[in-house]
Amino acid sequence: MSVKAKYQEVLTLGEQLGVKDGAVSEEGGVLKIKGVANTQYEKNLMWDKIKELGGDSPADIKANITVEDTSVYARHTVKGGESLSKIAKHYYGDAMKYKEIFSANTGILKNPDVIHPDQVLVIPNL
Repeated sequence: MSVKAKYQEVLTLGEQLGVKDGAVSEEGGVLKIKGVANTQYEKNLMWDKIKELGGDSPADIKANITVEDTSVYARHTVKGGESLSKIAKHYYGDAMKYKEIFSANTGILKNPDVIHPDQVLVIPNL
């Protein structure tokens, strides 16, 4: 199996996330990838996939993934049935961090218990 084939899921994820300025090359059994993710969260998703496929310190891949928008951790489009605590649990692993999400979105949210589908929320850096 080629190194590119081994990490194909990483390349596919990059396409799904809309990573910009992507470049992929393979030299001496090492896959080199670079690109610009929209947010830190998306960069983390890419690295999580690399580690899932290659282990914690893979020697067969070198990735240079930068972040375009460092002012936020992520941007999230609300889906039906979601709450700020559910969203906080997804991004931070802690439902109680909903307060930070609410504080970052007071321009569009008036009550932390009321969010609507299709609202785009800022998920702040913590």
